[in-house]
Amino acid sequence: MTDDVLPAPPDPVEADSCAQWAWALIQHRQTVLPLWLTEPGPDAAQLDTILRAAAAAPDHGELVPWRFVLIPAAARARLAEVFAQALMERDPVATAHQIAQARQKAFRAPLLMLAVVRTGAAGDEIPAIERVISAGCAIQNMLLMATAMGFASALTSGKALPLSGMRALFTLADDEQALCFVNIGTPLGGRKPARLRPLPSQYVSSLSPDP
Repeated sequence: MTDDVLPAPPDPVEADSCAQWAWALIQHRQTVLPLWLTEPGPDAAQLDTILRAAAAAPDHGELVPWRFVLIPAAARARLAEVFAQALMERDPVATAHQIAQARQKAFRAPLLMLAVVRTGAAGDEIPAIERVISAGCAIQNMLLMATAMGFASALTSGKALPLSGMRALFTLADDEQALCFVNIGTPLGGRKPARLRPLPSQYVSSLSPDP
């Protein structure tokens, strides 16, 4: 196995092989910015599998507090105008070039979708933080499935997400928030060098038995 090629999936009855493959899959996933994602994207069957992977996320109360809105090619121009308007609201003196760059963000990745979470009302039994965690797990499941299929991916956000134009475009309810865009496609120029990832010693501690 090389760093560029994910090994074939193992026989599911072989636990050790499954664990090794899962480890390789997780380590293989990396962010490739939408500017460097090109066709082909997932076909209809692959997209269905990617979306089904989201359903395996932890979901306290079985609320399915998240949803995903696909943005097909025919609808990208509508999103582009929202990006442009958001920039002009933030920066009234933005140049025509900057506005064009903002519009272009809507046309980059072959597969583009918006992740939305339903946070609920104050005092709900399942608090907003649990719902957001569930959404994050659903997103990661999809990214890993896309990686297993040979695609690259990125999550993108930006200052336009909470604005009224974005909320109107995606018909968000009062208790819904746009979390991020999910971008999936084929990486241009192959895989980039793996980034140095933190070690458990940098983010794990143990609770002391005594105060």
